[in-house]
Parts: sequence; structure tokens; C-alpha cells
Amino acid sequence: MVEPSHRVSDDDRERTIRTLRSNLVEGRLTLDEFANRAELAYRALIGAELSEVTRDLPEAVTRSAPTPGRGSRLTFGVFAHVVRSGRLRLRRRTLAASIFADVDLDLRQAEIQAQRTTVTVLAVFGNVDVYVPAGINVDVGGLTVFGHRRTWGRLTGPPTAPALYVRALSLFGTIDVWHVPSETNGTYGEIIRQLKQQQRQLEP
Repeated sequence: MVEPSHRVSDDDRERTIRTLRSNLVEGRLTLDEFANRAELAYRALIGAELSEVTRDLPEAVTRSAPTPGRGSRLTFGVFAHVVRSGRLRLRRRTLAASIFADVDLDLRQAEIQAQRTTVTVLAVFGNVDVYVPAGINVDVGGLTVFGHRRTWGRLTGPPTAPALYVRALSLFGTIDVWHVPSETNGTYGEIIRQLKQQQRQLEP
């Protein structure tokens, strides 16, 4: 424990991140809440600021078994527009599929049950947009045939942050992964426009 008035070290910050990560996997924090608190932890200069990040969380977390029936395994759209958002509790492996459909899979308020979570995205003559918060490590890969797969924004967080693996399979489809900063708000269309504008500003 760092004294409230003492300056914190990198090791102190990493211990706080590990506490946040444990509480994320336990279900006390969403991905977005973890990302916001992790950013505050890395900005903290003195002990009081660092302690505030985990003030309402237990330091030692005992992993409990997932609640049956709460895990989200499948999001599926056929000739439709499907939106999946809110406090989803993702299983270790989750599937989102679009067949002649538009699917918005918003994971910013999602909870995870493991340090490594894989989301498989399938698009066949369809479109899938995946929204993740800033500060989460996202690894995007897969196979695209006569379509496109794109990532927008910064897809890496601190080494101790959880990892989200997006495995994209597309046939005449489009799959976009949007890394959304916490200050970016609005409808999905407005979020997409803001992120595209930000990326254009960063391009040489």
C-alpha cells in the first residue's frame, strides 16, 4: 500500500492493473470500465490517486464459477439488422454471424469470464461492426474472400490488460473492428464518422 501523499512507481501501477483485471474476469467490471480505470491508474502520480481507482473493489478476488445461462455465445442475423449491446457476459468463445444482414456487436459494456476471449465473426454477403473500448488488447485475424476486413483506432492496451481475439471469416462481406475511446459518444453512425475523421487526421 502506497502512502496517499507518496509518489507511485510503475510496479505500484501494475499491481493496481492486476487487481482491475481480476475484478473484470470476476464480473465486477465491464471492458469499458476496466479500460477507463486502467487509464486513470497509469496517470496516477501519488498514492491517493491510485487508491481511488480501486476504492470500491476488493484487492484479492476469488474466482467463482460462472452463473449458468448468463453467458453470451451466439449473435445471428439473416436478412435483418441486428444490434447486440449492453452488459453481455461473454464466454471464452463467442460467435457473431451475418448472412445478408447488418450486425452491430457492441462489446464496450461486456463482461468476460477469462483472461483470453475469442470472438469469431462470420459475414456472408453481410456486414458486421464490432465495437470495443480503448485500453483493451485486440488481436484481429482471419480470412476474407471478395470483401474486406478493417480495424480502426488503437488496438493495443497495456501488457497486463485482457486480450480479445477477433477471428474474422468473410465471403463477399465486410467486417470492421472499431476501437472506441470513452469520450466518443453518439449513435453507431456518429461513432463511425468520428473514428474515420480521427484516423484521417493521423494519416500523413
